[in-house]
Amino acid sequence: MNRLTYIGIAIASVVVLAAIFASVFATHDYNAQNLMLRYAAPSGEHWFGTDALGRDIFSRVLFGARISLQVGITVVSVSAVVGTILGALAGFYGGLVDKFLSGYVFNVFLAFPGLLLAIALVAFLGAGLGKLILALCVIGWVGYARVMRGQVLKVREYDYVQAARALGASNMRILFTHILPNAIQPLIVQSSLGMAGAVLSEASLSFLGLGVPSVPSWGTMIDEARGFDLLINSPHVLLFPSLAIALTVLAFNFIGDGLREYLDPKQRAR
Repeated sequence: MNRLTYIGIAIASVVVLAAIFASVFATHDYNAQNLMLRYAAPSGEHWFGTDALGRDIFSRVLFGARISLQVGITVVSVSAVVGTILGALAGFYGGLVDKFLSGYVFNVFLAFPGLLLAIALVAFLGAGLGKLILALCVIGWVGYARVMRGQVLKVREYDYVQAARALGASNMRILFTHILPNAIQPLIVQSSLGMAGAVLSEASLSFLGLGVPSVPSWGTMIDEARGFDLLINSPHVLLFPSLAIALTVLAFNFIGDGLREYLDPKQRAR
């Protein structure tokens, strides 16, 4: 793995620790308001400054990491499981099963822009953490399914799979014992990149007012910092949540690129 991968791991580790120990590291109550300190600049008392209501931005960024990682991990886990199962079934059985899943079901979900579909779902279901996660899972599983289908189509033709079939192994045994363990590697890379995408999608929905109410979110913080005057006079209100999103997304992209290089012998040999 290259140097950028280790940088990504280091940044992701900091974000994870910040999310887990947010209540320990936070210097203030993230919802405590002090209108006398509106838009206060970064200082020893408020490391990242304060926002329009005098709330401590550092504490809100820490607790915002919790929401981002909670959404990211849940969305990636659910999407990967659903996508793996459907993609594996389509690739393994082929025929009508593959035609129905990859020819119709996958294409129906791919026909809509992902973020636009998520916006429509959240607007219909209403705000809330569970509904936000559901909307992102609905748009997220198709990518995993397509990757898994392609892998299964390739692996099922290998000699050891044909030998297992000749020895009388059942379809389920062949699929789960011989094919999936050897087809799962690209999904590991996809999961890391999917984590970055889920964090960015959650921030986008929160920015549009469709996030989790009453809980700090990086996207909501950026939404609250909109305005040319704020950008000129109080840039810290926008800067720190934006940096948190950028560094987190960059970290998981670096990790994904490193995993791709590590798991692909051809790239490792370069």
